[in-house]
Amino acid sequence: MTMIEYVPKRFNADKEEHIDRVNDIIAEYQRQGYSLTLRQVYYQLVARDIIPNNERSYKNLGVLINDARLAGLISWEAIVDRTRHLRKQSHWDDPVSILKAAANQFSVDKWAEMDTYCEVWVEKDALIDIIAQVCNEWDVNCLSCRGYVSQSTMWESAIRLKHIHKQSIVFHLGDHDPSGIDMSRDMNDRLALFGADVKFERIALNYDQIEAHDPPPNPTKLTDTRSTGYIENYGHDCWELDALEPRIITDLIREKIKSVMDENIFYEALESEIREKNKMRSFVAGYPEFEKKGIVK
Repeated sequence: MTMIEYVPKRFNADKEEHIDRVNDIIAEYQRQGYSLTLRQVYYQLVARDIIPNNERSYKNLGVLINDARLAGLISWEAIVDRTRHLRKQSHWDDPVSILKAAANQFSVDKWAEMDTYCEVWVEKDALIDIIAQVCNEWDVNCLSCRGYVSQSTMWESAIRLKHIHKQSIVFHLGDHDPSGIDMSRDMNDRLALFGADVKFERIALNYDQIEAHDPPPNPTKLTDTRSTGYIENYGHDCWELDALEPRIITDLIREKIKSVMDENIFYEALESEIREKNKMRSFVAGYPEFEKKGIVK
């Protein structure tokens, strides 16, 4: 936890209590291995009836967290921005360093011998790290759609899936609102248009999950051209995927992945991967001696 005071600031008792609650939520999820976005912290406070669910409340929380971080009361590493990344080159101090990295990164395709292949697509880039955590566990590729998928990415995805030559499944997660619901329909239609025979399944956020987990609602935007049909089916409330606890999202994805995979094949491939990694690590361990003997120059 990196708490650094850059701007001294005093807070009233109510704001101090909110800061304590934010730190409690951060600590709770860090123990589970999750980092949270500002939006996810907001929804956790709403779900616990600490703050109201409206745009003004969200903006006020953003200001409070910003001030508290500058005052050294909330860790700079506790809340992440998953939409902005520095692209940088990799550098190595010596050949042994890159060889060690290569050994650690070596991976075999654990789905290669299975009859199925699956990917997980998520509407929001802000959730991709949470999605990737469980997908990496089971060697599954994941895609941040960032709303409606661009035509270029949609075509590239269809061609990729089309050439896998086995039963391909796409699991999609998105908001339960007029556009979020329609995105699933749109993706399925365009995969078919581009010739990909894919089983497409929207696994969240669905209405039965809303009933089961009761995430905080938002008013449906009447400016959305799809709102009329949505309101007829679901009423005037809508729900964001971010409002679900990360653990619920990852448990759901894990369950769906395991339902379409052969775990015996997976673990056989994993054992093979471990054996090959150990061979590479043995080579790396002997590299300095190889240099001394002139085997490598």
